[in-house]
Amino acid sequence: MNWNTWIPLLVVLSSLVPALMIFGLPQEKRRLRIFLNLFGVFTTLFFVIWMFFGVYHGYHYEVRLPLLPDLDMVLRAGPLALLFSGLSSVLWLLTTIYAIGYLEGSTHSSRFFGFFSLCVTSTIGISLSGNLITFLIYYEMLTLSAYPLIVHRGTEESRLAGKTYLIYTLFGGALLLLSTIWLYSLAGTLEFTPRGFIDGIDEEHNFALISIFILFIAGFGVKAALFPLHGWLPMAMIAPAPVSALLHAVAVVKAGAFGIIRVVYEVFGIEKAALLGLTQPLAMLASVTIIYGSLRALFQDDLKRRLAFSTVSQVSYIILGVAIVGPIATVGGVVHLVHQGLMKITLFFCAGILAETLGIHKISEMNGVARRMPWTMAAFSIGALGMIGVPPIVGFVSKWYLGLGALEAGEQWVIVVLVGSSLLNAGYFLPILYRAWFLSAPTSWPHEDHFGRKETKLTLLLPPLVTAVLALLFGLFAASPFSPLEWVELIAKREFY
Repeated sequence: MNWNTWIPLLVVLSSLVPALMIFGLPQEKRRLRIFLNLFGVFTTLFFVIWMFFGVYHGYHYEVRLPLLPDLDMVLRAGPLALLFSGLSSVLWLLTTIYAIGYLEGSTHSSRFFGFFSLCVTSTIGISLSGNLITFLIYYEMLTLSAYPLIVHRGTEESRLAGKTYLIYTLFGGALLLLSTIWLYSLAGTLEFTPRGFIDGIDEEHNFALISIFILFIAGFGVKAALFPLHGWLPMAMIAPAPVSALLHAVAVVKAGAFGIIRVVYEVFGIEKAALLGLTQPLAMLASVTIIYGSLRALFQDDLKRRLAFSTVSQVSYIILGVAIVGPIATVGGVVHLVHQGLMKITLFFCAGILAETLGIHKISEMNGVARRMPWTMAAFSIGALGMIGVPPIVGFVSKWYLGLGALEAGEQWVIVVLVGSSLLNAGYFLPILYRAWFLSAPTSWPHEDHFGRKETKLTLLLPPLVTAVLALLFGLFAASPFSPLEWVELIAKREFY
């Protein structure tokens, strides 16, 4: 093994080893726990950045470990893999800082941060998976490691949310296992390739391939919160704010969307999927989910539930871009993986600050809150306006490319979906901003912690400010080298078209 072979494995181990060490720490070892967390974060980030530059210049990073007869566990860093692992590692750093401030003084911190790091290990493993069996192992590892985070509070409501989450996700995992075994029996391989690996399968198996595709979409659609498989996600909002941020922006929901990307492009191939008549129904399902999630968000007074239904809608932009056959739509859909992550994690960070500092959980309690917490609400406003699609924030970039891609592919009906969803986005975000910035503040808040001249803890405030600035900068300088948009255009040229 040379150095390039070892790096993908070291990336996975850089979060796995600290996680295992954290589990053994007593509650009072706070400083050591923080050190292990940050050491794992920065080590992972270092290796990911190293591979970014290497892959850009044509280097190949791959490790194979024996798993089953004729099947290896494969970790491979290509442009698409690095997009997701880069998003995960950067947002993991910010979420770790946020979680340290959010959970200060709480019980079971070692358990929380241990499973927190295991979630990141799983997400990095998913992103670097070189074949379906490796993907499936890390995908189910993510399912199990996220459960203790959802039920962390230990209340009856959190246990019910955790039970619902497991029922949905284990059912989805069973569908993925069935489809993977069925596909392997037909193709004789599970290796991801840039334009799919099923071309050699005879046309007499087309019905089987269509059935397998449906099973894959249903299996991954659970975590991606596709309608009608989304029911677990709003319930999971009982979890602490760092967990909500992790679920929506980095780990579980994005893992489902990323799985659909890999199935469409690296298992079936976009041309084969279109030839089998699979892309149009997928685009329609994504469109229904976009509108449905937005409509449900309109009627939620609980802030985190409104954001949860917004996620149901927004993640399906990724799937819509994937399902429209064409390079421009592909860029719009895949880049939204990053753009939505930045915007949504900003919103959940801010929601957590409002809950922790002022005891605000409902939108009806947010009157005048921007006067008390101007920096928090400034970050929230950038995230919300970006979700609507207001330029120059990154959400506009995603929708612009999705619209252009739809016109390029002759799918004009998608424009109606994009315009309608943007109006609905405005319908459930602008009233929040109006309340916060323009209505009079109450004489007291439901619960208020005072931090002197600061509006809240710096460890809570810094992460959303950073992600909000990134959401703005990546929109303003979308065409600059190493921006998410430029990297996704490189992915489309090298791997998909």
